[in-house]
Amino acid sequence: MQIKKHIVIPIFVPHKGCPFDCIFCNQKIISGQTNEASEEDIRRTIESHLETSGNAFVEIGFYGGSFTGISLKEQEWYLKIGYSYIKDGKVNQIRLSTRPDYISSTILDLLEIYGVKTIELGVQSLDYDVLKCTNRGHGIEEVKNSAKMIKDRGFSLGVQTMIGLPGDTRLKAIATAQKVVELSPDIVRIYPTLVIENTYLQKMYNDGLYQPLTIEEAVDISAELLDIYEQNNINVIRIGLQPTDNISESGEVVAGPFHPAFRQLVESRLTLKRIKQYIINNKLDKLPEIIIQCNPRYISNVIGQKRVNINTLKNEFNFKNIQIMEKLNVEKFEIIGT
Repeated sequence: MQIKKHIVIPIFVPHKGCPFDCIFCNQKIISGQTNEASEEDIRRTIESHLETSGNAFVEIGFYGGSFTGISLKEQEWYLKIGYSYIKDGKVNQIRLSTRPDYISSTILDLLEIYGVKTIELGVQSLDYDVLKCTNRGHGIEEVKNSAKMIKDRGFSLGVQTMIGLPGDTRLKAIATAQKVVELSPDIVRIYPTLVIENTYLQKMYNDGLYQPLTIEEAVDISAELLDIYEQNNINVIRIGLQPTDNISESGEVVAGPFHPAFRQLVESRLTLKRIKQYIINNKLDKLPEIIIQCNPRYISNVIGQKRVNINTLKNEFNFKNIQIMEKLNVEKFEIIGT
């Protein structure tokens, strides 16, 4: 059976929903949204996407700032626009992102009325010191309470986390992921911290008070987190910010581990880790040659960019040759000796 295409139509809400100035944040740059959109602008955006949606499952996503931080009247204004497309049968549901401390029963009542199904919380970290260093303005209990409220009311819960924030470490990032698992989210996003223009983090970086992760460090940590979430059957829907006109090395990123194919690097690194473990567990490490049979969808992750995984395996295990073969009836890969 063919999987139905899934489309999210992004509508960016002005930053006014959030009175906090987290040191890493410049939503105008990240969202590309500088002015408040009119109803006509929003409808034009939605209808433009619908023209090419075909038979897809369609969501409207309210992103940027903190949606539930704006007034209830303003929330309802946006939601009514989105809900009109649900009533017309053109859109299936609505999703949004917000802060953990902007969730209440009253807010959830409103979201439920207007067809919101998924609420993503910008958690960033579940380490007290990291939250304090980044001026988040909330603690860990607010995250736990809001996540529970969202799940108890039947919404789908999303959790957005960041790695490499001031005060963060590899072990703290792993601990955060383990605590996120306890929240039972349906989806997770992992974002390496980037130094964006006109943020306090840029000042810290310029003053020598903050050093971002390297690409290598960010890939390694993200691969460990992806492994944790996959082992707990949690869908990681995004790893790294996506390239836009602004979010690119030649745009407004001052420093940090930005890569246009960051997720592929992470998936490939995790695949390498799992291949190594498979080789050791099955005592294939003393053979002169192995054959990796893999599902065609995973060949690029098995090989790695510029064949880095194959070269690493040859060097670490002294394999004279590694053959890659497609095999449709394996989920990801299996390895045999020759």
